[in-house]
Amino acid sequence: MLLDINSILILLGIGLFAGVVNTLAGGGSLVTLPVLILFLGLDEATANGTNRLMVISAALVASYGYRSKKILTHPYGLYFGIVATFGAIIGARIAIDIDGDTFKRFLAIIMITVGVIIVFRSKSIASLDLPERLTGKYLIGGLVGFFFIGIYGGFLQAGVGIVIMLLLTQLNRMNLLRTNSVKAFSVFFYSIAAVAIFALDGKILWMVGLWMVLGSIVGAWLSSRWSVKKGEKTIKIFLLIILNRIIYQHKLCLCSQRHCCKNSVLYSDK
Repeated sequence: MLLDINSILILLGIGLFAGVVNTLAGGGSLVTLPVLILFLGLDEATANGTNRLMVISAALVASYGYRSKKILTHPYGLYFGIVATFGAIIGARIAIDIDGDTFKRFLAIIMITVGVIIVFRSKSIASLDLPERLTGKYLIGGLVGFFFIGIYGGFLQAGVGIVIMLLLTQLNRMNLLRTNSVKAFSVFFYSIAAVAIFALDGKILWMVGLWMVLGSIVGAWLSSRWSVKKGEKTIKIFLLIILNRIIYQHKLCLCSQRHCCKNSVLYSDK
């Protein structure tokens, strides 16, 4: 697939935006997946696989950014990442085998669901400065939760960051900065397996993914350091902003005819 300068700039732009959103709250794939499917004309599995290059690179850079600011994840990020990897292997295989129409319907449902969670969820106990709960039944609950998060992350990824944030803040009582640090590391860890599965099945367009990666690296690095500097209020604001993006992208996913997007500057059948 040949990319003109407009396509490259758009891919860089959505990569930058998604890198910021994924780092501060989660949900960047809710923007990038519809663009890849509806505007670039990729089939659903290839769009899903190509998107993982951006996800894994942004997660790696964000994790390093948090670490450089002494927001550490050890050892729980590793525990959760390992468990999620087993789930991601299952989820990625499902994503490759599922038919395109079912995938798009599922994506639309996820967009609405994540939006509802953001609007109606109760005030996070992370703001109450309570002691973390990372032993005994709470650790086990977190591990079980991350296994299923891994399945979903391997299957779709879109909105998984928000699910991780809800789990870690509500069950394990991590503050939002530490939650985002653990989120970045665990997503990077299980995404290694997901990328490998998509790549082995030939479901990644490397050049398309590369331009998104470049944008997401810049967005992830800047936002990981910015969020630490600005504090948790910044992250909460981004959680609300994502709702508007989800509603808008849901309208795109309801477009069932791909030809309606063929006039986009991103579309090419070469």
